[in-house]
Amino acid sequence: MAESGPLLMPLDTGPDWLSESFIWMRPEYSSVHEQGPSQRQKVPLMIDRKRLKIGPENLRKINDFLVRDDNPLTTGILEVIDKYGGVDEINRKAREACNLENLITRLEAKKSPFVRDLRWLEKQRDESAFISIPEYRTRILGERAGLMRFDDSFAVTLEISACQYFPWVIEEARHAIEERDLMPGRFIRVRNMKEQTADDQVIAFAAAMQIVGSSYVETLDTKGTMPGPNGAPANVHLGGPATITGYFGGVGMPNDFPLRWADEYLHYYTTYGVKQVLNVNSGSILVGYMMHKLGIDMEFKVSVFTGNDNPFACLWTMMTAKLFSRSDGSSPLIGFNLSNSVNNETIELAAYIRRNFGFEDVVRIEHHITETYKSIVRQPYDRLPQLLELADHVRNISAKHEGGVPSVESTRSHPSDILDYFRQKSEIEQKGEMQLLLQNYMDKHRAVNRTADELTKRGLAFIAAPSLHKT
Repeated sequence: MAESGPLLMPLDTGPDWLSESFIWMRPEYSSVHEQGPSQRQKVPLMIDRKRLKIGPENLRKINDFLVRDDNPLTTGILEVIDKYGGVDEINRKAREACNLENLITRLEAKKSPFVRDLRWLEKQRDESAFISIPEYRTRILGERAGLMRFDDSFAVTLEISACQYFPWVIEEARHAIEERDLMPGRFIRVRNMKEQTADDQVIAFAAAMQIVGSSYVETLDTKGTMPGPNGAPANVHLGGPATITGYFGGVGMPNDFPLRWADEYLHYYTTYGVKQVLNVNSGSILVGYMMHKLGIDMEFKVSVFTGNDNPFACLWTMMTAKLFSRSDGSSPLIGFNLSNSVNNETIELAAYIRRNFGFEDVVRIEHHITETYKSIVRQPYDRLPQLLELADHVRNISAKHEGGVPSVESTRSHPSDILDYFRQKSEIEQKGEMQLLLQNYMDKHRAVNRTADELTKRGLAFIAAPSLHKT
């Protein structure tokens, strides 16, 4: 059962003058989601907005630059793709690599104990051991469940982060069966890729997601935190408290790192079928757009660390996605995690931009409902009340649970800490702290179910693991 507790935390919106400064927060621009621009009351302005139109000559120059034979940026991307055999061969290898039986066969060849867990998970799925959606709604609502209509077009994806270790999925599944809980519809992972390749968990986790039907995201090792030749982070701004202002620029992807990131992506895509990855930098985001435009069927999620904390940042991200979208309207921007500091107006405006670019069914807006208790936000951080206000009119949104409910976290001897994501497995085991981290993860699982409970009480739909929870 989900933890009960107060729905708390009005947003810290800043000084009183702030709302007066933003035109979309004025009364005449209220309810962005309910009205299109033509229906809203016109505000007389002195400047002709048509001046903002991008002229065809500027677009021509951009296109000409992108396709120049002597463009080293474009050439760099093409060379990385050629290294893996070209577009068609890359996509073919990826399809083959992510096939469930192929993944399990690889584990069997290694005599991995994970095969037994995966077969158990398959059996529980096939025998409908997990609670169905109608049963779940009846558990929450009683007889009222049959009288309520749930609009699946506004279903909120239940997301959990970070599921660092494959055994946690099995533990979570056992708990969900026993407690009649829901499994998440989306899993995020931030574990070192080389480490989880060495213990075969990258394969086991990929197989588990195929079984449960949830989407998942891996985090590549190539980023500014990656150790350089001297062992320090490659991004010179990252040096702990001594360089605290350097962190304002983000994790970073210095110099040729975007191409290294593309190389690492194609390795895991073609070897293990890893399709969705975290993206933390404007350079690697652009490289991802370009690779997809060239034909690689990749997908990525823009990380909260990228810092999209206002509507204009959202416009920049999605405008670039639109410019590089394919003729069918698709984009690799499959998940767009906004900053923890955004309010509901910013989320609504992001949805407004998304809809006008034809991305409503393509780009999932993701927002943290809870965060790790330590090392990333001021606590208590609990955005469930804001989600409940949005969920009836913002489509394709994901409720991300990075921490437990704050009232639960505050009682833990080891509350969740985002810095735990970057610890080596051997060090965690040596200190005997794996069970503590599992406890943190299960607190997140309970937070996921609390969100599902509250959505259900209001007649709002959600997306849990599709292959486990029958409709």
